[in-house]
Amino acid sequence: MSVGRDRRARRGRLPFPMKLLKVKTARFAEVIENSGKPEVYTLWQKAATDRHFQSALKNHRVMTVQRSETGTEFGLVGFQESKGAIYLLFPKSLKRFENKRIVGINWDLVE
Repeated sequence: MSVGRDRRARRGRLPFPMKLLKVKTARFAEVIENSGKPEVYTLWQKAATDRHFQSALKNHRVMTVQRSETGTEFGLVGFQESKGAIYLLFPKSLKRFENKRIVGINWDLVE
């Protein structure tokens, strides 16, 4: 199926070849239903020396929110240090959402 898309893109029907994600997704509202309302956490020191953050990380309660190239925001369970990332701490574990891309982030649901 992707071969056909590449051919159409080369013929000029699509302006560019489509990039397909090979990762499963979950909705942010579903994450909040299962893990509770998160709070935004600001790292004022290195993550390795912040005991509260390390405790949450060990218990799978941290989500990193990043911005994609197109400007949409998505979340990843765990800590991925990057420029401009926002970290959310949840009251319950996010382990069931590991290896999923969290989409549909609604900032009105964050404390």
